[in-house]
Amino acid sequence: MLLLVLILIPFIGCIRAALQPSSERSREAWLAAAVGLIGLAILAFQFPQISQGEVLRYQIDWMPAYGLNLVLRMDGLAWLFSLLIVGIFLLVVLYARYYMSPQDPVPRFYAFLLAFMGAMLGVVLSGNLVQLVLFWELTSLSSFLLIGYWHHRSDARRGARMAFTVTASGGLCLLAGVLMLGHVAGSYDLDVVLAAGDTLRAHAWYRPVLLLIALGALTKSAQFPFHFWLPHAMAAPTPVSAYLHSATMVKAGIFLLMRLWPVLSGTPEWTWLIGGAGVATLMLASFIAIFQHDLKGLLAYSTISHLGLITALLGMGTPLAMVAAIFHTLNHATFKASLFMAAGIIDHESGTRDMRQLRGLRHLMPITATLAIVASAAMAGVPFLNGFLSKEMFFAETLLVGSSSNYWMAFAAVVMGIFSVAYSLRFIYVFFGRPASDLPRTPHEPPRWMRFPVEVLVVLCLAVGMMPALSVGPLLQLGAQAVLGEQLPHYDLAVWHGVNLPLVMSFITLTGGVLLYAVLRRRFNLAQSSRPPLLHRINGQRLYESLMLGLRSGASQLEKLLGTRRLQPQLVLLVSVCLAAGVAAAISLPSVWTAAHSTPLDLPFALLWLLGCVCAVAAAWQAKYHRLSALALAGGAGLVVCLTFLLLSAPDLALTQLMVETVTTVLILLGLRWLPPRQPQLAPSPRSARTARLRRSRDLLLAILSGLAMAAISYLVLMLPAAPGISQFFLEQAVPQGGGTNVVNVLLVDFRGFDTLGEISVLAIVALTVYGLLRRFRPAAESMALPPQQTNPADPAARQIPEEQVNGGYLLVPGVYLRVLLPMIMVCALYFFMRGHNMPGGGFVAGLLFSVGIILQYLLAGTQWVESRMHLHPHRWLALGLLAALATGAGAVLAGYPFLTSHTAHLELPLFGMLHVPSAFVFDLGVFGVVVGATLLILTALAHQSSRAHRLAHANDDTPHQEEP
Repeated sequence: MLLLVLILIPFIGCIRAALQPSSERSREAWLAAAVGLIGLAILAFQFPQISQGEVLRYQIDWMPAYGLNLVLRMDGLAWLFSLLIVGIFLLVVLYARYYMSPQDPVPRFYAFLLAFMGAMLGVVLSGNLVQLVLFWELTSLSSFLLIGYWHHRSDARRGARMAFTVTASGGLCLLAGVLMLGHVAGSYDLDVVLAAGDTLRAHAWYRPVLLLIALGALTKSAQFPFHFWLPHAMAAPTPVSAYLHSATMVKAGIFLLMRLWPVLSGTPEWTWLIGGAGVATLMLASFIAIFQHDLKGLLAYSTISHLGLITALLGMGTPLAMVAAIFHTLNHATFKASLFMAAGIIDHESGTRDMRQLRGLRHLMPITATLAIVASAAMAGVPFLNGFLSKEMFFAETLLVGSSSNYWMAFAAVVMGIFSVAYSLRFIYVFFGRPASDLPRTPHEPPRWMRFPVEVLVVLCLAVGMMPALSVGPLLQLGAQAVLGEQLPHYDLAVWHGVNLPLVMSFITLTGGVLLYAVLRRRFNLAQSSRPPLLHRINGQRLYESLMLGLRSGASQLEKLLGTRRLQPQLVLLVSVCLAAGVAAAISLPSVWTAAHSTPLDLPFALLWLLGCVCAVAAAWQAKYHRLSALALAGGAGLVVCLTFLLLSAPDLALTQLMVETVTTVLILLGLRWLPPRQPQLAPSPRSARTARLRRSRDLLLAILSGLAMAAISYLVLMLPAAPGISQFFLEQAVPQGGGTNVVNVLLVDFRGFDTLGEISVLAIVALTVYGLLRRFRPAAESMALPPQQTNPADPAARQIPEEQVNGGYLLVPGVYLRVLLPMIMVCALYFFMRGHNMPGGGFVAGLLFSVGIILQYLLAGTQWVESRMHLHPHRWLALGLLAALATGAGAVLAGYPFLTSHTAHLELPLFGMLHVPSAFVFDLGVFGVVVGATLLILTALAHQSSRAHRLAHANDDTPHQEEP
């Protein structure tokens, strides 16, 4: 249960932070810190079990038959990454409290940061692969919001779009790979997948699975050739860079490769793909980092380089390389987060991050300079610091994987080490020399607590570098044991191993890096260079932007070819494609036609449908001349459909269709006023007339063919023999499992409750969308009645209707009937709702019936009269309806059953006797609320606009309004 709390707390804090006022900056920081402290306490409480090698699991069944359950799983590796996520989050929160400007919307910042922490915890704690992908994409979304936090800046918007496009595309590849991997393993459960390594490596799908999962991991961790997005993400605030781009988000791909290492590694394909990407990344990024002028740009490329180092270690495929990868992941997070924070302090206090302007800062901010120099030395791999130890292990592994004649890995490692020393010296140089006098602000030490996170991280760098076995040894053991299990090799974290080849390689890199930096400063003039030599033509950003422009251009051409602003050509194309698909399917399945059996002609049924066809054709004909008549005829065709459902023994469908016809007819009637009036047309030219005839002939032929095709499909569906099995199952199980005799209602709210939940969610979204589109036309409260001088007394719609006129029979229907009609309809709606589980009815029909009652009030009394006396609040209806439906599912989960599992309670009441109350009753109540809310929301938007259009159109017209000819 604590694992679930650990996941939920950040998202709860995210919602709470978003609701905080912007003025409460300290309260926001305290809220975020409290969430982090709770998470840290949970991790500390679980450490004894994790240290004993236990794997903690928490599972909530959702769709067990499909292997889709909420599974939280914590082993040593997940615990270690969770500690990294929560621990650095706390330091970043403290740092951001002093870094963020008073003008920044801080609630939004902490809300996004908390959401990202929750998503990252979800990634590392997921025990189900599909669930892992869900949280994976959530990290892409929340990082997009954080990178684009300063959305007024174009570079932030561009960097956020680039990061999201690349990482989300990789996430789609990961989803495909995960689905294939789960299919091969026979389950999406992580424990089952980790035990299926031999099965997968012997399977024909191994290479595509490896490629797809590698694309997801390499894009997230900014590995070649997808490394270009990370430098552009530096437009985010420095606390975001310190958290996302050094310790958490870019480590998600690394974590995925570590997690699936037992399944995917051990093959030449793994080594060449993962190891090759890592080596290319560490070489390329470390060289480019030397020529950066922005402090965060240098740190971005150095981050890419160190991530390439870790990826190369994972690609080697040896157990000791895995230990070194985990070790360097921890070390990199500490020294790189401290360097990002130090760069943010320099920017915050001096007003610039340009290394061409910064110099001599150790004289003005000596403590910050000391901390940054120590962290830079750790990044360079100086002895007695944590970076030296893990980099020495990297050197040792490059020697082991090579042969006596193949030392290309060791050579690449040394070259990368030389480059890393050179860019570390470039970062350090800003603290030396004569203090600059042309800075935007005079630098000085930051507030004490703003510097505290940097001090903590630098102390960790020193502690691990001097006492590795005591400080990080137990944690490293936990992570490595969780991945390697019985393959865990012996390794020594001592500071001194004697004079050996890895030590010699370390000193070669240090010496070579110093010499390279000196040569570049004197011969190449780093301060004036604008791009790295040799590699300036390799520009991933340019390739990405060219690809995006090509896609946009192709989409524009496709839109010109297939799209149009006119509705008729779009419908012609859509119907033609559907018709062609149907004809192709019918030709490919000739046996279906012979399997259909005929029945004797039912004359009343045929006459009924003849009447429906006449209404449909007449509606299409009248649409050209008289819209109101066309609407009435279309309603007649709908009533024929209702009677058809009754004849076919489907009263539930008939009730629903009748209510839908009623509501939609009224809403369309209100929408008719939005259409422009028809204008008299001049006599067309012969050529135009001929073109119009051809177009109408084409449309008529297409309509006839489509109608015949739908008639044929309907005929086949009705005439084919019913397949035994599924219908009989629902008939037999409706009462014992659903607690109701109305099989249709039980099917909707119980057996397919999840589908219905999705449908009412879509209905709510559609209603909100329609309201959002129309409310810009909604008149203000003071403009509901026109000024006296503009009001036409002859037009009742152009003025407010006094209550005495309503009650006195001013309307066509006496006002007293309005007071009686609505309660009667409400009683009928209640009746249909209460009986819906056992007889025709239910929440959908009851909601529509209740909406009809409200619509009648609008039609008979007008918008102002209804809303002045009835507080409808359609938004609340929607919200309460969705909450009721979700509460049904949540109640089942809390009771230990899968989501939306139905349960029937038997209550003994004094007067009523035994009462059966199914939990689906609450779900059906949610359906009722959403239907009422959606109808009222659309009705409110249309009624207001129609009323306003009517008043404005006839404000100065003394003649009553006539229906258009």
